[in-house]
Amino acid sequence: MSMTDKPSKEQVRDYMLRRQGEHRPPPDQVEIRRQLGWDLIEMARREQKLRKR
Repeated sequence: MSMTDKPSKEQVRDYMLRRQGEHRPPPDQVEIRRQLGWDLIEMARREQKLRKR
């Protein structure tokens, strides 16, 4: 997966299955995005925009 792609449906599904096995309530949206690396994707997009200027 490159830094500009969102995780695939399979990756999200695998993540959710692992989370269910832990028998804890799901984390909030911010934590899910952090664990899936979406914050890194957003940072990479911002850097690309800055470089284009």
